Amino acid sequence: MANGTILVADDDAAIRTVLNQALGRAGYEVRVTGQASTLWRWISEGQGDLVVTDVVMPDENAFDLLPRIKKLRPDLPIIVMSAQNTFMTAIRASERGAYEYLPKPFDLKELLSVISRALTRPREILRPNAEATTEDIPLVGRSPAMQELYRSMARLMSTDLTVMINGESGTGKELVARALHDYGKRRNGPFVAVNMAAIPRDLIESELFGHEKGSFTGAVSRATGRFEQAEGGTLFLDEIGDMPMEAQTRLLRVLQEGEYTSIGGRSSIKTDVRIIAATNKDLRQAIQQGLFREDLFFRLNVVPLRLPPLRERIEDLPDLVRHFFALAEKEGLPKKQIDTPALERLKRHRWPGNVRELENMIRRLAALSPQETITEPLVAVELTEAPQTASPDAPAALPKSLMESVEHHLDSYFAKFKGELPPPGLYHRILREVEEPLVNAALAATRGNQIKAAELLGVNRNTLRKKIKDLDLRIIRTLR
Repeated sequence: MANGTILVADDDAAIRTVLNQALGRAGYEVRVTGQASTLWRWISEGQGDLVVTDVVMPDENAFDLLPRIKKLRPDLPIIVMSAQNTFMTAIRASERGAYEYLPKPFDLKELLSVISRALTRPREILRPNAEATTEDIPLVGRSPAMQELYRSMARLMSTDLTVMINGESGTGKELVARALHDYGKRRNGPFVAVNMAAIPRDLIESELFGHEKGSFTGAVSRATGRFEQAEGGTLFLDEIGDMPMEAQTRLLRVLQEGEYTSIGGRSSIKTDVRIIAATNKDLRQAIQQGLFREDLFFRLNVVPLRLPPLRERIEDLPDLVRHFFALAEKEGLPKKQIDTPALERLKRHRWPGNVRELENMIRRLAALSPQETITEPLVAVELTEAPQTASPDAPAALPKSLMESVEHHLDSYFAKFKGELPPPGLYHRILREVEEPLVNAALAATRGNQIKAAELLGVNRNTLRKKIKDLDLRIIRTLR
């Protein structure tokens, strides 16, 4: 006996064939069509236990059809597939009540898993929030990492769950936070962003919670805090890892009890804000070092979102370049285009400053280049003259000479293999060249004391011991 009837709508005959065979082997009864009108007729007749549909159909867009389906049969799960793999596609699918959105090309095992979940444990249907537009799309990219991010964000739009965004500097953490607000249930409320690293530590509590007149020297009048300013909306706490412990304790109370007290105030103030936090630090390591409260971390880390660095989504670079050139043109800069060799040169760059570094470079090229077409020599000059930004994962005081050494190694490898990828193992070869002198220096600075050296490096003592063994280091004891 069949496990249920699946209605499949896709204008691609090959995809219809693949899905018909795969779903049939999985024990489902399958009906396939290339027309939205046929799909609507089947659904109107009460057929099908689940729908799998493409977005773009010859006679009607599935996003226009979905509201009618949900009105007629609100409990019918709908899985939307699309080759238009953008952030707005995921949002539209969610807003129109789709059970799940899968970007093309999709994985058959994942599709079968989603179908099984939908037929056995259908989740709450997301009702339309507002008409999304394609203007000013906040996020750009079609890579698998970005697709997963889009899908996670789409699931969060109708919730008030606290979100922790992790990512290196320049990956777009505030863009994600603002998108969660602008397309979520609090979009009619204020979006207030505050950067913990940009505020003097002794003023952070006043900045967040406000203060009363005379509560401290210089408090000549009452001041509202960011929580009060964000009432009914979203408060984005960027670089949360830089928040001092005293402010962490106050923030924990807000998350636990939904109220706070201003500096110098005597009565509690009820608050209704959604918290979205972001960091480029390893907060679990900060917890071990006693710099961040573990209970606060778990309160903030309800839904973690990881933003991939640009080097992990390099296939998105052409789309990003076109997007930034279009933005520059909209702002009045000359229209530009870029040729293939120039794009390939951009792809070989490590992008320590991530998307922000790329955007700044594209703006410079749009503003300063006399040529309409950006060529590889122009890009090479920009990459050579651009200031080197150390990755947030690297120590803040990483010597420029070390960065130049790594750059030289990589350029040499790519030159040797004429732009193609060198043999595997490059990461470990360069990592060893960096790790060995670094560990040696730490051991020398601490006279061979492994406990102090581990503390200096910010690693566990057992990790350091393993490094010493793996690198076959001689423990150096320097008298000072």
